[in-house]
Amino acid sequence: MKRGTLTHAIILGTFCFGFGLVLAITDRLTHQAIGARALEDRQNSLSQVLPGNLHNNNPAEDTIIVKDEEGQEITIYRALQSGSITGVAYEIRSLGYAGEVKLMLGVDVNGKVLGVRVLSHKETPGLGDRIETKKGNWILQFTGLSIGEPPIEKWKVKKDGGQFDQFSGATITPRGVVGAIRTGLEFFSTHKAEILRMR
Repeated sequence: MKRGTLTHAIILGTFCFGFGLVLAITDRLTHQAIGARALEDRQNSLSQVLPGNLHNNNPAEDTIIVKDEEGQEITIYRALQSGSITGVAYEIRSLGYAGEVKLMLGVDVNGKVLGVRVLSHKETPGLGDRIETKKGNWILQFTGLSIGEPPIEKWKVKKDGGQFDQFSGATITPRGVVGAIRTGLEFFSTHKAEILRMR
């Protein structure tokens, strides 16, 4: 009885060790490729919210960390032209209908939106996914706006008394995105001196 249990334990242990070894080797082989793909995706997102004519550096590699009001570290991607900061970008988040929506927000030195793009979401196809540029131009309406243009109280969807359209049958997603952009612009305004300080 003891011998059979020991044999089973050895077989199980060998199987687990082998499986773990395969996972470790796979992780090591794919780690570099995954990292390269993540950098490529980040650069693509940044190129859509930080126009190329605004910088001659690589914003994906020129970053600083700024803590928000909750103490969370925010990575700031900086666009520079001839040694001066011309714009910045950073991730913002909101809650949509089906979960978290991650966006990239680009802002110029005066706090005007240079662009907003969706990084990831789980919203309903045909409804909430219209926040993506490939599904519509709704997200483009924020370019050129800032806190004050429109007034802060208008940074809501029309259903809530604001100026931004919601989608028919999907109010929660645009409400979350508008709120996230407003919060992102407020973050820039609060931390402007730190964000624009040259090292």
